[in-house]
Amino acid sequence: MERESFEDEEVSALLNEHFVPVKVDREERPDIDAVYMQACQAMTGQGGWPMTVLLFPDKTPFFAGTYFPKTARSGQPGLMDILSACVHLWETDRAALTKQGQALLRRMEEPEVRAKREISREDIRAGFEQLRRRFDAKNGGFSAAPKFPTPHNLIFLTRFAALENEGAAREMAQLTLRQMYRGGIFDHIGGGFSRYSTDARWLVPHFEKMLYDNALLIWAYAEAFQAWGDALYKTVAERTADYVLREMTGEEGGFFSAQDADSEGREGHFYVFRPGEIVSVLGEEDGKAFCQWFGVTERGNFEGANILNLLDNPSFADTGAFRAHIPALYNYRQSRARLLTDDKRLTAWNALMIAALAKAGHALERGDYLTAAERAMRFIETALTRPDGRLFVRWREGEAAGDGFLDDYAFVCLALLALYDATLKTEYLEKAIECAGTMCRLFEDTQNGGFYLYAESGERLAVRPKETYDGAMPSGNSAAGYVLARLAQLTGETLWMERSTRQMRFLAGSVIDYPSAYCFALTAAMLSLYPTCEVVIATREPEIQNDVLRRLARLYLPNTAVLLKTPENAAALEYLAPFTAPYPVPDSGARIYLCRGGACKAPFDDLDELERRLAAITPAARPS
Repeated sequence: MERESFEDEEVSALLNEHFVPVKVDREERPDIDAVYMQACQAMTGQGGWPMTVLLFPDKTPFFAGTYFPKTARSGQPGLMDILSACVHLWETDRAALTKQGQALLRRMEEPEVRAKREISREDIRAGFEQLRRRFDAKNGGFSAAPKFPTPHNLIFLTRFAALENEGAAREMAQLTLRQMYRGGIFDHIGGGFSRYSTDARWLVPHFEKMLYDNALLIWAYAEAFQAWGDALYKTVAERTADYVLREMTGEEGGFFSAQDADSEGREGHFYVFRPGEIVSVLGEEDGKAFCQWFGVTERGNFEGANILNLLDNPSFADTGAFRAHIPALYNYRQSRARLLTDDKRLTAWNALMIAALAKAGHALERGDYLTAAERAMRFIETALTRPDGRLFVRWREGEAAGDGFLDDYAFVCLALLALYDATLKTEYLEKAIECAGTMCRLFEDTQNGGFYLYAESGERLAVRPKETYDGAMPSGNSAAGYVLARLAQLTGETLWMERSTRQMRFLAGSVIDYPSAYCFALTAAMLSLYPTCEVVIATREPEIQNDVLRRLARLYLPNTAVLLKTPENAAALEYLAPFTAPYPVPDSGARIYLCRGGACKAPFDDLDELERRLAAITPAARPS
């Protein structure tokens, strides 16, 4: 549409004479996108991008749609025709346009009908059953072409499999994780994942790489490794994280937003190979063996060239095969073409990557990932946070801009909680509580439940939406639900328990319609619906603290909260989680307090015993 219309002089002349044309970056202004997508869906029954909306000066929409050709084609109205008709009505019958706009606005303002119920285990299982009905048992994933990774569905299935000992959920998650790695959606040379697959086999991707996809996929593969111990998941998580740190990280520690699909005007040109190229780089013998391993042929699988893949390779799990040759091909590819990188740092997407690197750093025992996550969090705190603690949306070339939205705050809270779990540093728990308090103050609807997308002080649009659908990323409301449930568990404080309960009741109204569309909300609900375990470890010895982190890394404990109490953090921890106050720090060794379902066992001091007891909590998710 940009090429056909917005760069066309005839369209431009009509637009500029009668309208104020505004092109919106939905990454920087998700509020505008959300509000007018709602208008588009109300008017046409569907949404999508590009989105075309015509507004009155007071921002009330009176016409909405998605793609329009310049002129009418195959029964589809043309943009020129639509604009001309609206100009005519504006000049001759403005009342008709006003009436249409007011009717559309009333539909958008209709109050949400919320079920007076809470999310139940039946909803959790219903979400699983819906995913099972849509599951592609041959290729993995939950649709035909195009096929999106949707990593939060896999995180949900991994946790459901562990908590319910559900073999089908485990098989669905494992097959999807394996097949995505085998396909061309994974970059076998440079690491990382493309945005989605255009076919059902994960072979031919839309080659654009997005930061948020790779963040959530690192998270999903790291949790799968903790749950099932398959070295393949560790390799994929590491190669994806290494790609991000190598190609998507700025000098100050923040993460870039995306890499383009096109190079030299052709989509995918950067990524594909012909056999002769590989042989010229690796030599005849190694080159031919490499081509055979990764399905590279003279015929090709993409416009006469080849997307490297392992879909027809039964030995795909041998991730060390030919790894020694990859650097040479990587350097050759870098010299052959360049990709355009969108180097703006978005707060929400950076926070997701911090959470992912923290989880991977802990689960895979990679200190460099934790260091990168902590550095990036310092970047958010210094470059993307105002003196009063409020967040900006984005940063680029030294300039921060835009008032933060719900997603920014909710994802930053997720990142801080992930850093706490990975390090047990009380400062991260303290910052998570502070950020969550700001989130509630700015966005929460305490009367009707849920969180608004933008703050009361933000630019007023036609409506003030509350998004709940978990699309390419978890919604801000689902992420807020997870944060509140986790804070309730970690602190034991009534305030967070009440907020968590209120948010889960709000989310229940959406979940009831189609649970599998809200998988991250279901993941949040599992923190409350399944038995939890709270552990307080009191010690003054750094060696024991490090040993605790190493032991926790070997276990999959999605519903367990661990608090570390030392002489240095005792006062702060007792303020944040008052229930820890009665637990003294011993003069030597460790004192361990373990509680399940609100009942606490007698304290003990053996870390081996702690590991045995924790391992017994999720026996269906033990490393092999």
